Amino acid sequence: MLERIRNRVLGGSDGNEQLTAIVATLLLVLLAVEGATLLNMRSLLTVHAFVGVLLVPVVALKLGSTGWRMARYYLGSDEYVRRGPPNIVLRAVVAPLVVVTTIVLFGTGVALLVLGQREGAIVGLHKASFLVWFLAMTVHVLTRVIRLPRAIRLPSPGLALRVGVVSASLATGLALATISLPAVDQLQDHVTEHVGVDPH
Repeated sequence: MLERIRNRVLGGSDGNEQLTAIVATLLLVLLAVEGATLLNMRSLLTVHAFVGVLLVPVVALKLGSTGWRMARYYLGSDEYVRRGPPNIVLRAVVAPLVVVTTIVLFGTGVALLVLGQREGAIVGLHKASFLVWFLAMTVHVLTRVIRLPRAIRLPSPGLALRVGVVSASLATGLALATISLPAVDQLQDHVTEHVGVDPH
C-alpha cells in the first residue's frame, strides 16, 4: 500500500528516470560552460571555480537519483527489476569510474578553493581525476544522451515536485558559489600575480 501511494505521488521508476534525465540535461549545459573555461584557465579561473561550486549540489542530486535506481534494482523492487540492469560494461566499469572520479574531482576542487592552493599534490590529483573522469563521462554520455528527450517526456505523476527539487539544487549551488566568491577572487589574484597576467 505504501509503495502504491509513493508511486502515485513520486511516479515510481518512471519518475526516477525523468528526474535523472532532467538533472542530466542541466548538467550537460553547466559542464559545457565549465569545460569552456579550460580553454583559458588563467583568466577564467573565477568562472571555473564559481561554476564548479555551483555544480556540487546538482551533481549530488544526479548521484542520488542514479544511486536510488541501483539500490531499488538490487533490493528487488519489481518495477525497477522489470526495467532490467544497464549493460554489464557500463554497470561494472564505467559507472563506478564515473562515481569515484566525480567525487574525487569535485572534492579536490573544493579543497583547492578552501585551502587556496594553486600547486601541490591536491592540484595533481584534481588534474589526474579530471582525465579519467572525462574519458568515463564521455562514454557514459554517448550511451545515454539519446534517451534524454524520451525520459524527460515520460508521463508520470510528480513532475512539478521533480522540477522543484532540481530548481532547489540549482539555487543551492548558486548560493554556495556566491558565498565562495571571496575565496575564488583570492585564488584568481594569486594566479594572476604568479603568472603576471591581468584576468580582466
